[in-house]
Amino acid sequence: MATKIRLRRMGARGRPFYRVVVADSRSPRDGRFIETVGYYDPRTDPPTVKISGDRVAYWLGTGAQPTDTARALLKKAGVLNAPQASDAAGEAE
Repeated sequence: MATKIRLRRMGARGRPFYRVVVADSRSPRDGRFIETVGYYDPRTDPPTVKISGDRVAYWLGTGAQPTDTARALLKKAGVLNAPQASDAAGEAE
């Protein structure tokens, strides 16, 4: 089963917030999911991101692939390590 870490839209019309979920890649955006691993609320100032790092690490270890938006949120929350510029410069020399 190919799994994805992605956002699930919740909230009323015009007032969205998102749950970060692990879902089968074939299920629809707001459809069936396996586990909720966090949430993202873009309406607060600054936007709120809360992620369960240990659960995300588990799912990444089992082969789950984050979507582009989920990957950006995971990096912002510090769960995924962004590639560092010093490493790229060291390899080029």
